[in-house]
Order: sequence, then structure tokens, then C-alpha cells
Amino acid sequence: MRKPIPGAIFIIIGMISGVAAASAIFAATGFSIFGERRGNAPGSDGINNAHLTALAFEVLGHIKDSDFESLSEVAHPDFGVVFSPSATINLSTNMRFSAEQIALFSTDGNIYVWGTHNDTGEPIRLTPAEYFAQFVFSSDYFNASILGIDRIIRSGNALENISDEFPGIRFVDFHIPDADRGTQDDLDWSSLRLGFEERDERLWLTVIVHSTWTV
Repeated sequence: MRKPIPGAIFIIIGMISGVAAASAIFAATGFSIFGERRGNAPGSDGINNAHLTALAFEVLGHIKDSDFESLSEVAHPDFGVVFSPSATINLSTNMRFSAEQIALFSTDGNIYVWGTHNDTGEPIRLTPAEYFAQFVFSSDYFNASILGIDRIIRSGNALENISDEFPGIRFVDFHIPDADRGTQDDLDWSSLRLGFEERDERLWLTVIVHSTWTV
């Protein structure tokens, strides 16, 4: 049981439910969208895919603009947000920050250990701003050509455990394939996953996962 932490483009989709309707909208913008709601999580009011995707883009806009105050307003009020530099989430070693802490990221010069580098095993020691540049918005995910709704678009050889660590989570996978990078390297892909959990009949940001090919 997880313990709570103690004391510019907006896509307007409207009242559209289901991935089929959302797909038509994203087709017009050049996106491919995959996945579908697998059934409501316990206690869920049936928040639809369109609302989830619109919220994910709103959050991604805050990240792109380094607007940490706005980002803090969508952070889970009890649990905060976990930051995982790889597809394998480790709640014991990954950093978790409260909404109040996230609001101060722009001026937070402290160096934190966010996890380990998958190639060397060395600790990832970075300030929040440095971490966001290297392990959150490391590519322009706002223009990612493929979106996965509650679906992981591509995996490396790392354990994919977002749904195990956060049962019932809703997430959007912003995926940039190698072809979009203009390279011939089939392993040169990247994904950013924004995960949300429901509280008080709305979704709150709970985890941010950065995924690339791992050695």
C-alpha cells in the first residue's frame, strides 16, 4: 500500500467517449492513436478516453513550458508524483514529490538521486530542471506521432510494470518512433508516459515514466 506524502496547444474534444471517436479527431492532426478503455477501475466514474487524452496534453504543455506551478495543480494531492527514468518503476528508489515541492522545481537547486542509469548502473544525480531536460521532456513529445491510451506502444528489454505498481491507473503513452527522428536505428525510439489516478471524481497526475531502449 502506497503511503501519501505528508503535510501552446489545447485539444478541445468535448463530450466524446471511446477511442473510436477520438481517433477521428487525432487523424486530422497527424496522430495515430491506439488502445481502449479496459473497463473502469474500482470507484471510477467512467472517465472517457477523450477526457484522459485532453488532460494528458494539458499536463504535457505545462512540462514543455516548464510551468511547474501549473503542473503542481494537477499532481495527486495525497500521493504526489513519482518520476521514473525508465520503464521499470521502483517505488523504493524513484523520487516522489508532493504538489508543493513540484511548484518550487524552477528554483530548486538541490541534487537528487532519481534512480540509476540503465547502461552503467550509476546513480542519476540531477536537479529537478536537469532531470526534466534529460528524463522527461528529452524530445518534443508534444508532437509525438503515436499515442497509446492505457497501452504501451513499444517496449525495450526493461520490465513494464506501470499497471502493477499502480493498479487501475489511466495513462497516455506519447511515442516517438525511430522513423520520426530521421535515423535508421530501429532502437532509436522514445516514449513519455503520463499516469493518472482518480480521486474526488477527477484524474490526478501520479507518475511520469520515461522509456527508451535499454541495454
